Order: sequence, then structure tokens, then C-alpha cells
Amino acid sequence: MLDSIHTPTDLRKLDQQDLPKLSNELRQFLLNSISKSGGHFSASLGVVELTVALHYVFDTPHDDLIWDVGHQAYAHKVLTGRKDQLATIRKKGGLSGFPKRSESHYDSFGVGHSSTSISAALGMALAAKLRGEEKQAIAIIGDGAMTAGMAYEAMNHAGDVEADLLVILNDNDMSISPNVGGFHKYLSHLLSGRLYSNFRENSKKILAPLPSLSRFAKLAEEHMKGMVLPGTLFEEMGFKYYGPIDGHNVTDLVDILNNIKQIKGPRILHIVTQKGKGYRPAECDPCTYHGVSSFDLAKGIQKLKPSTPTYTEVFGQWLCDMAEQDERLVAITPAMREGSGLVKFSERFPKRYYDVAIAEQHAVTLAAGLACNGIKPIVAIYSSFLQRAYDQLLHDVAIQNLPVVFAIDRAGLVGADGATHSGNYDISFLRCLPNMIIMTPSNEDECRQMLYTAYQQNTPTAVRYPRGKGIGITPNKTMQTIEIGKAVKLRETSQSEKRIAILLFGSLLNAAVQTANELDTTLINMRFVKPIDEQMLKSIAQQHDLIVTVEDNAIMGGAGSAVNEYLHQAKICIPVLNLGIPDKYIHHAEREDQLNTCGLSHEKMIQSILQYQDT
Repeated sequence: MLDSIHTPTDLRKLDQQDLPKLSNELRQFLLNSISKSGGHFSASLGVVELTVALHYVFDTPHDDLIWDVGHQAYAHKVLTGRKDQLATIRKKGGLSGFPKRSESHYDSFGVGHSSTSISAALGMALAAKLRGEEKQAIAIIGDGAMTAGMAYEAMNHAGDVEADLLVILNDNDMSISPNVGGFHKYLSHLLSGRLYSNFRENSKKILAPLPSLSRFAKLAEEHMKGMVLPGTLFEEMGFKYYGPIDGHNVTDLVDILNNIKQIKGPRILHIVTQKGKGYRPAECDPCTYHGVSSFDLAKGIQKLKPSTPTYTEVFGQWLCDMAEQDERLVAITPAMREGSGLVKFSERFPKRYYDVAIAEQHAVTLAAGLACNGIKPIVAIYSSFLQRAYDQLLHDVAIQNLPVVFAIDRAGLVGADGATHSGNYDISFLRCLPNMIIMTPSNEDECRQMLYTAYQQNTPTAVRYPRGKGIGITPNKTMQTIEIGKAVKLRETSQSEKRIAILLFGSLLNAAVQTANELDTTLINMRFVKPIDEQMLKSIAQQHDLIVTVEDNAIMGGAGSAVNEYLHQAKICIPVLNLGIPDKYIHHAEREDQLNTCGLSHEKMIQSILQYQDT
């Protein structure tokens, strides 16, 4: 049946009674395809029936479907003409792992970060109203994403403007890490909600012939609703609330959606699903199966201990070691316990561990408040997520010069997640903030020592490191402070003329070493972007004919720009070639492919340097 579906128009030709069979086929296709290609696994399995029902009921692409984050949109891609391309997902030149407007007109809004769907859908609903169009705007958002303030900002506005907006709350008790916070506890009243729903429906049937008792029951219903039903909060914000209902019963979903789409104004449908539905290992361990590489379905994911630690593991081990030494240390994460390497810390030091849910702004200001009262907070956060808390970083931490350590994971290019998750801008947006120290480790041991150094400072400090493994250096268990702003010379050129100096900022050490060896250049590990080693820069500029800066960050405003600014202010005239990420978004591919695209492989570095010399 699935082979006959090329567009949602084909889907809508089916009888409603055929949809369960189609859903089973679609789930099996996803299991077979994603296990071979890799990708977002458990989230996509959990919304198969919902995806089928949405495309069956609504006139897509005329009606707008906006998937929050987009981890769960693989079934949507299959039903909208991309089934035969699914094996290419997250690969160079293949499908994006997220909805992307340039990829398909069925992707109404490009996503990748959490909690944006309601705002976007509201904008589309208001646009339809202004243009006098009859169309639906549907936001599909998970209960994890509902922990972010942006979702409530959008709902507050939607209730005020009475927009024709449908929000589908997909309650699967998970985001990526297990959900935390008051809203999660609020939704945990689902059992009571079901009891309430059964009570309400049965009472209506029994009491309908008796008006006085029926009226009494309605009053009792309103009181009970306020006590146990999760809809009260939404209704107070101006939304008509429906649910909770079984999100895996596709025929019931179709019936309910057909009814709801006739209703005007803001509406919210609360469905209950299971992440990883249909594959037992993913149902039991949705975190492990959130994002997967290729694996054998029969055997499941085999967890192998890497021979050398990743940067994330280096951070996690340092955090535990430091916490043993200093009881003031606390760690904060915005819903990325596993991804940021905090699992062991959360188990060993639960009273000093704060998962604030998907609330990056709150995470940073929480750290500021802790620092004001003598606590030493570590904010473990992805580079691309720190962007979401920039005002708090500037206003609440930097201006007050508070000793908050930012452990910035996923700095630079990240591979298959593409442009939405690349940490290409943190040097640029941190460097302009007074009081900020920025460190860029070139290997695993340097990362550990820089984290220790950052912890000793009485000012905001950032240590940025990439996703995955480094060059294979085992970190020294002994922790030592690095002199702030001090660069290290790794290699001296033997050339007497046309002397070149490569200044490395960060993790591209292997490529820089290969380039320096082949071209016989000086190589400096700069280590600090701010403060920059001005004495080293002055010395290098006096003894060389060309300076080449290398960084895994945007060239514009990056570490190379810091070098340019110093040389200009010092009135030192020397050619400078800045190598880094160009002024464009880098699409999904293997990280090595992305680095090559940006001219940051050692072959491309050599080519760029030689071309620059010839001009």
C-alpha cells in the first residue's frame, strides 16, 4: 500500500479503514530505512499514525504543517514524495534531517531548534487571515518542547488575537533527555485525565434524560476538570482544549481532526504517544535510539567503549573530578544531560545538578544568580543553543562580571545535523563582550586543563570544543592552570625568506600540523581568542612575511578578525590570510566533507596559502 503513495493526494484516496495497515507499513519502512542510513529514530517511530492522519485530513501543502524541531518528520518526508530518497538523509547532497523549505513545498517552515512551531504557525494563521484565505495552520509540538518559554509566549499571543490555529501537543514523556520540571508533572495527570474522560462520556449518556441531574453533573464536571485535566492551563490562555487521546489510533485521530478543523479560533489537541513505538529496544531506551548510526535491527545498537575519550567525555570526567574538590561547583544543562556528558555527574552529585529543561535563557540567568551568592556554576551547553540565551549572557553575566564557566560543546561544524546545529558563531558573538575570556583547546588534555583554568577565574569564561573525538591524547589526571592569554609555539620555520606563520585557534591541530610540515611554516597554538597574545603576535609579525589564521568558526568576527584588529591598532603592516568558515550556511554532510568545503582540510589549506602567495 505504501508504494502507491507518492503524495498526500494519493493518501486521501484511501478508505479510512485502510489507514492502520498503511501506518504499519510506514513504520516498518522507517525501521528498515533508518536502521541502515542512520538518523532520528525513536521520535519518527512515535508519530507515524499522527503523520498519516494529518495528511489524510488536511489539504497539504495548502494547509501548513509545522513540525517542532523536526526530529520526528521522517514519516512526513516519506508521505510527501521523498520515500525513495530517505536512504540519503543527513548525507552530503541528500535529504536534510529536518524539514527544510528549499527541499519541499510540503515543508512549510524550516526547523531544527525546539519550541518555535507555535510562533511560526501563528504567523501563518495571521497571514491567512490578512490575505482572506481559508487554510489551516497546525503546529505539532512535543511535551519536552513545551518547557520552553517561547511556546507560552506564542500561546499567550494566539489567545489574544483569536487566530485560527491548531496546536497538537504530542505527549510522549520525553524530549531527548527525560523531561523535567513542573509542566512535565502537570501532564503526568494523564491517568486522571482518562478517568475524567470516561466519567464525562458515560455521565452524558446516563443523565441526558434528566435535565436537573444533567445540569448538576455539568457543574461537577467543571470542578473536576479544574482539578485533574491538563487542559485547564491552556483554556485559561484562550485555547479550546481536547484530549488527552491515544495518538496511535489512526482512525480515531482522523475522526477527531475532522471535527476540530471545523472549529474556529485557537485549539489544542493533546495526544499521548510512545517514543520508539514498534521497536522494543527504542521503546525501552528512547534516549539511546534518538539519533542513531546504521545498526542491525535484530541485534540493536551495540554500545562500544571508544579507545580514546571524546571531548564531551573529557568534560564529563573533569566535572566529576572538580566537584570532588570543590563543594561549591554546580552544573546546569538545558535538557542535554546525555549530549553534554552530564550523566555521571547527575548520578554522583544529584543535589548539585540542575536540568532546567529546554530553557537556555533561564539556564544562563540561573547561573548568574548562583554566582552572585558564592556558588561556582558550570553551564554545559551546545554552541548553537547558547545563541538562544545571548541577551542573558550579555546582560546578566558579562555586564555583572560574574564567574560563570561556559562549557561550549559542538563548537564548529557538526556534520549531519547541518546548518541549524553548527556552532560556527560563538567566537564571534562572545569576543565582543567585555569581561569574557575565550579558550580554544587544540586537544583533549588541553581541554581538561583549560576547564580547570576557567574554573579558577573570577570572570565569565568560555571553553569551546568540537563534537566527537580529538587527536587521541589521553588527558592528564593532574590539573594545572594555564597562563591566561598565553600562546605556545609548536614549530619554527627553517626558511630565511617568504616565512609563513600559521596561527591555530582550536581543534584543527592535525590539519594545521600537516600543513606546517609540508610548507615548512611556523605553527603557533594560540589557545586564547580573548585575551589574545599580543606579544606573540608582535613577534611573529616582525619575523614573518605572511600570517595565516585557522579556526573552526565564522571568519567574520572570528579569531582571525581579532588578529587583524590587533595588527591594525599596532600599525603593523603584514599580509594576513584568514581561513575559517565562509559567509554562508554549511549544509549537512560528514564533518570531514564540511571542513573540506570550507577549505579547512590540510590539502585545502595548502592550496589556499599557495594561491594567496601567488597573487
